[in-house]
Amino acid sequence: MRKLSLFFPVLILILFSTCNQMKEKVDLVVYNTKIYTVDNKFSIAESFAVKDGKFYDVGTNEDILGKYTSDITFNAVGLTVYPGFIDGHCHFYYYGMGILLNADLTGTSSFNEILKILKEHQKNKQGEWLIGRGWDQNDWEIMKFPDKEKLDKLFPDTPVFLTRIDGHAALVNSKALEKAGITKNTKIKGGKIIIKDGEPSGILIDNAIEMVSSIIPKPDRTQKENALLTAQKNCFPVGLTSIVDAGLPMETIKIIDSLHKSGKLKMRINAMLSSEDEKFEENIEKGIIKTPRLTVRSIKLYSDGALGSRGAMLKEPYSDDKNNRGFLVKDVEYYHKICKKAYKNGLQVNTHAIGDSAIKFMLLTYGEILKDTNDLRWRIEHSQIVDTCDFKLYKKYSIIPSIQATHATSDMYWAEYRLGKERMKGAYAYKDLLEQNGWLINGTDFPIENINPIYTFYASVVRNDLDGYPEDGFQMENALSREEALRSMTIWAAKGSFEENEKGSIEKGKLADFVALTHDIMKIPEEKIPDVKVVRTYINGEAVFAYK
Repeated sequence: MRKLSLFFPVLILILFSTCNQMKEKVDLVVYNTKIYTVDNKFSIAESFAVKDGKFYDVGTNEDILGKYTSDITFNAVGLTVYPGFIDGHCHFYYYGMGILLNADLTGTSSFNEILKILKEHQKNKQGEWLIGRGWDQNDWEIMKFPDKEKLDKLFPDTPVFLTRIDGHAALVNSKALEKAGITKNTKIKGGKIIIKDGEPSGILIDNAIEMVSSIIPKPDRTQKENALLTAQKNCFPVGLTSIVDAGLPMETIKIIDSLHKSGKLKMRINAMLSSEDEKFEENIEKGIIKTPRLTVRSIKLYSDGALGSRGAMLKEPYSDDKNNRGFLVKDVEYYHKICKKAYKNGLQVNTHAIGDSAIKFMLLTYGEILKDTNDLRWRIEHSQIVDTCDFKLYKKYSIIPSIQATHATSDMYWAEYRLGKERMKGAYAYKDLLEQNGWLINGTDFPIENINPIYTFYASVVRNDLDGYPEDGFQMENALSREEALRSMTIWAAKGSFEENEKGSIEKGKLADFVALTHDIMKIPEEKIPDVKVVRTYINGEAVFAYK
C-alpha cells in the first residue's frame, strides 16, 4: 500500500507534465478577467493568448487555458481589460519638450500667479530665454488678455515668451519684441499684434507668434530625444499605447524612427507632417512612411486660430467682439495647392479648423478634390463650431471629424459669450458629427488638455468637468454613448490612421496592445469614471507599465 500511495502523486505529476507538453507554447496568457474586445460585435471575452507580439487567440478561460501554456501569465481577476487607448490628436513631442523646458502655467487663476511661477522658474532655467506655456485668461476673474507691463518690470533684460493654453496666442515682453523687430507698425498676415496705448501690448495671435518663436534657440538632439522619452514615460501610466502627433517636422520624425529602432521609444506614433516645416512640400512628395511603430501618411494644415484667443474664423462677428470674425492663416490658394499635392501623393489631409467659416471653407476645399463619397479619410481636426447647415458636407465628401471631447468641458463656461446661443447649437456637437459617417476620432490635443484618456471618455459620455459641473451635463443631446466613446479612442482612432486592421481591438492577428483598469468604465456609475486607474499597459504583449 505504501508503494501505491507514493505512485499516485508521481502519476499525477507525469500526467500534468504531459498535458502541458500537449499545449501550445505562447509568450503571454491573460485570463480570469472581463475583456472588451471592441470587435465588430463588441464581444466580451475572458482570456487571450499572445505570441510574437500579436493576439494569438481570444476566448473563454477554459478555452485559452486548455490550449496554451506560457512562462508569463497575468491573472487579471478583479480588473477589466480593453484595447490600448489611442490618442487621435495630440502633441506628444511638444508635450515632452514643455515638461523639460517650460514653466507650467496651466490652471493658473490670475496673472499675478503666473508672475510668481516665472520668478521661481527663472532660478533654475537654462538658456537666454524665459519660456512658459498654459495660461488661459478665461480662467481668471477678469477674463481679459494680460499685457507686457509687469513682465517688463520683473524681467527687463530677459526675453520672455509665454504661450497660451491653445498655442494660438502668446504674451511676450519688450525684450522679446525688440529681438524680433516687432513695432507698432509691423504688419502680419494670418495673425495679429495687439496694440495698446499706441504700442504692442505683448499679445501676439497666430502667425504673429512665429515672429518671436522662430528666433528662440532650438533644442539640440539630446533634448529632443529626452522630450520624446519623457512624454512616453507619462503616457504609459494612463494607458496610451498609440498617439497621433498632430504636426511634426521631418527632422523630429527621423529622431522618432531612430529611437524606435534603438528600442528606447516603444510608443506607436502616427506623425502628421507639419505644414510649418521648411521642407514641407518636398516631404509630401516622399509619400507614405511605414515601420512597425511609426506611420507617416498625412499632412497637418491650419486654417484658422482658436476660439479662446478669438482667432477662430467665424461667419459672423464674435458676440463679445463685434469687430472681429477671426481669420484664415494662409492665402486661399495655398490650401488648394497643398491639398492637390497631397491627393496626388496618396496622403491624408488633416486640417485644424475651429470656426464655422473655416470649417465650411475646408469642407468645400476638400470637396473640390474628393468630388464624392470615398475612403480617403481626410479629416477636420477639432470640428469645433459647425454651422448646422454644413454638417451634411462631412457625409457628402466622407470627411471625418477628429474631436477632443475635453475641449467641450473646458470651453463650456465661456463659449456662449463668444458665440451667442444660436451658434452654440452646432458647437461641440459630437453626436451630430458622428451621425454623418457613422464614426469619428477622439483625442485630447494634449498638452492643451490633460493626457488622460479616461477623462476623454468621461467628457464624451457625461459632458461634465471633473467637479461634476454642470449637474445635468453640457448640451447632452450631443453626448456619445459609452460604446461610441470607447470605439472613438480605440478602433475608430486606429481607422482614422488607416490602421484598423492592425490595432484598436483585441482580435486574433492584431497587435497585442492592451490596458488593464481597476474598474469597468462601461458599467460603473458615471461620477466614478474619472477615478478609474490603469494597472498595466502592454505594447506588443510587453508590459510597458505596471502599477506598483
